[in-house]
This record gives sequence, structure tokens and C-alpha cells, in this order.
Amino acid sequence: MKPVILALQFMTRLPLPQVRADAADFAAAMRWFPLAGLVVGAAVWAGVWLGALTDPWVGALLGVGAWAAITGALHLDGLGDVADAAGAGHRDPGRVSEVLADPHIGSFGVVVIALQIAAKLVLLFLLAQRDGDWVLPAIACAARIGPLVWTLILPPLHEGLGSRFAAATRWRDVAIWAVLGAIMACFVPALAMAVPVIWLWGPWVRSRLGGISGDSHGAGIETTETALLLAWVTLS
Repeated sequence: MKPVILALQFMTRLPLPQVRADAADFAAAMRWFPLAGLVVGAAVWAGVWLGALTDPWVGALLGVGAWAAITGALHLDGLGDVADAAGAGHRDPGRVSEVLADPHIGSFGVVVIALQIAAKLVLLFLLAQRDGDWVLPAIACAARIGPLVWTLILPPLHEGLGSRFAAATRWRDVAIWAVLGAIMACFVPALAMAVPVIWLWGPWVRSRLGGISGDSHGAGIETTETALLLAWVTLS
């Protein structure tokens, strides 16, 4: 139960009781990130459904707001940092770690975050318009299987949280969630797109950043969510 609470505390801003935990407990919480995704997706679904009672655009706006609120914009922050680092590293690979460590956001990050919010707004509108908002918990869950895979196939960019996650994550954890994902894909075929998106994110991160970090986990989650939203809209 402790790893579940820690996973929810890390991935959401839900008011939860504080628990005593050590580094091993916190690292083991990664195994439950997909469960936290179900909670995130349920909150976004509620926002879209409530707003769509007035208009699909209102539903999309409330959905995007709920997405940012329940996650504390954690993954958007990671997406912006990765965009800045990849942009800077294009000319000078040695600056990647420096940019990732910089708390300020640059022009690449601003543009990519704006595009991401716009993409989710439009895609949530299309979901609401087609009464497809019920797929959101499954999409958010599937996207958070990614960190389990990336932490196993990529070296940590630096010592810390990434290396602790790698020590606590096992392929059998990925297999369990993959089975659940396959079951969900029987009802939502678009979820199958998570497999190539999650897998391709790994080589891109390795080539552009050199390894996995908290920022690239968050950016990967955002990228996968948008890809799955687009896949559902395209295939439905």
C-alpha cells in the first residue's frame, strides 16, 4: 500500500496522508505509475464530461485544466526542459546537462509547451464531440507504462532518482502492465499505438540527451498521451 500512496503523491497533487518511506520505498513506487495514470485520466474525464454538458469546447478547456491541475503541470515542465535541452544540444551536446539543470525555461520550451496544450485542447474537443472521453483513464494509464520501460532500457542521465528507479523496476512489472494494456486495447484499439511511441522515445532520448531523467520521463508521458489521443481521434 505504501508504494501506491507514494506513486499517487509523486504523480498527482491529490491530498493524501503522509507516509514514512525510505529511498527504496520511493523507487518501488514507479511500479504503480500506471495506476496513478488511471486516477489522472479519471479526473480529466470528469472535467471533460462536466464541461461538455455546456459545449465540447468547454469540456476540452476543463479537461486541459484538470490535466494540469492534478499533475501540477509536472510533465509539462519536463517537456519544456527537454525541448530546451534538445534545442541547445543540437549545436553543443555538452550543454544538455547544463540546460536540464537550469530552472528557467527558454524559447524552445515555451513553444513546445504551448503546442502541447493546444494539441490536447483540440483533441479533447474532438473526444468530447464524439463522446469518447471515457477512454481518458486508459490513455493516461498506458502512457505511464513508458517510464517503467525507459528506466530499464536507458542509462540514467545522472545519479539520483533515475538510478534508484532503475534498481527497483523489473521487466515483470512491465509485463503485468502490458497485459492490462493489451486487455484495454481490446476495447480501445488506439492504445496499441503506445507500443511504438514508448519504444521509439527511448532511442530519441539516448541520441539527443544521452540518458533518462525525470524531465525526459515527464516529456515522454506527455508525448505518449498526445499520440494516443491522436490515434483515437484518427481511428474512431
